[in-house]
Amino acid sequence: MLQGLSPLFMRSQGWRWLLTIILLISLSGCQTSPPLDTVSSRDYRPHLPAPDVRAPAAVALQLLYQQHYLWHGTPYRMGGNNRSGIDCSGFVQVTYRDLFGIDLPRRTDQQVHVGRQITKSELQAGDLIFFREGRHVGIYLENRQFLHASTRRGVIISSLDNSYWSQRFWRAVQIRDHGYTTSAYQP
Repeated sequence: MLQGLSPLFMRSQGWRWLLTIILLISLSGCQTSPPLDTVSSRDYRPHLPAPDVRAPAAVALQLLYQQHYLWHGTPYRMGGNNRSGIDCSGFVQVTYRDLFGIDLPRRTDQQVHVGRQITKSELQAGDLIFFREGRHVGIYLENRQFLHASTRRGVIISSLDNSYWSQRFWRAVQIRDHGYTTSAYQP
């Protein structure tokens, strides 16, 4: 390609200018690609089936694991309610609204009064579990595991067998299947 250029042009360093122009023209093709989606992946809401307050525990469990997949690693932020940061009661509120169509109060001290108090042995997928006299809340999954927004690790699954959580367990509440307030769900 550069063989047909005069020796004077090559000596005058003009060939660098020519190569720069060729390079810029070849790279300009990237500018014709469609713009990237401006919606952040943290704002993505997948299509979930319409929530059903009476969903069997197996369906609730599957939906809760999907919720974990979508929110895993979202950092803890006091007062937060989206994927850029969320606190424990906000995560419970969003999860219940999105998965089950149930509007829960925003604060943990209010959520503890909704539903029917149950024992640890009665826990089923979707039941709320409270710690530290109602200062922390999570959602029970199965096999003594629960989903919550940890202050140190964000949205994660933890075990009730962990000494920290077992010592701080306070009470459990069942909300689903009891006809509590449902929201107007619109997918």
